[in-house]
Amino acid sequence: MQSTDRRSFLSTSAAGVVGCVVGAGNSNLAAVADDAPLANAPFRTSEHDAIWDLHCHFSGVTGDTVEQRAAKLLEYADRMYVQRLIFFMGWPWSYTPEPAEFRRQNDQVLGVLQRWPDRLLGFAYLNASFPDESLAEIERCIQNGPMVGVKLWVGRRCNTEDVDPLIRRCGELNALVFQHTYLKITGNLPGESTPQDLAELAARNSKVPLICGHCGADWTLGIRAVRQFPNVSVGISGSDPTAGFVEMAVRELGAERVLYGSDIGGRSFASQLAKVYGADITDAQRTLILGGNLRRMLKPIMDSKGMQQ
Repeated sequence: MQSTDRRSFLSTSAAGVVGCVVGAGNSNLAAVADDAPLANAPFRTSEHDAIWDLHCHFSGVTGDTVEQRAAKLLEYADRMYVQRLIFFMGWPWSYTPEPAEFRRQNDQVLGVLQRWPDRLLGFAYLNASFPDESLAEIERCIQNGPMVGVKLWVGRRCNTEDVDPLIRRCGELNALVFQHTYLKITGNLPGESTPQDLAELAARNSKVPLICGHCGADWTLGIRAVRQFPNVSVGISGSDPTAGFVEMAVRELGAERVLYGSDIGGRSFASQLAKVYGADITDAQRTLILGGNLRRMLKPIMDSKGMQQ
């Protein structure tokens, strides 16, 4: 079945968007329409259409603890019918954490996973500048814990071979690797990877599933940079819902390599879902992007841990 015409989609859904759009950190978030979905609303629970969010943080919302922040984000997720949220990094986070700090942040995520095991999943936050300590954290949080992937940010550019032992261990555990990538016109942060860096990593580790976070922000270049590497999927989170983004990713990579995520609370669920709902793609492709691909990629490690999808 082909997707709904974009003009029809916008005209028929405008009222719903007014009632449901949430912006993280907005003081008016509590003021929703009387007919808005309630917390713990019934999800579309079919394995074919449940929404899973790849990319969530504890920022942008109120709360003195990560538990309070997670509860608030789940409230917003319920309004948008997002079933599962993947968290990485704690609160407050830091760009280049030393081992004691990334262990502290991972402990925060472990705490919320224990409280909401049926709604939340976690990736271990690592700093590849500390390879031995990062390997130990993989063992603690993934091999011996409930986490199902790792998040690499700006500790060290991923084109260096020093990162490879972490990637290989994740491959052995069937853990996903989410690598933040960016192409900034003002220049990247020290240690901040580009999609081109990730392409080098993918070439050296062709059997390990990798995720290109943000598509490098300049998605026209990011998609092309990883196109030839079938082990790389792209996360579409964290940028404006620009027309053509998702369409290009599907055209160049195939829908099976495109993953929805929000980057909540830096962005809203609604604006990031709009990228997928408003895209000129088929319903089958939309279903894969909103959750089907992520569930498929996580199935091996979740099965090994006895976790139900």
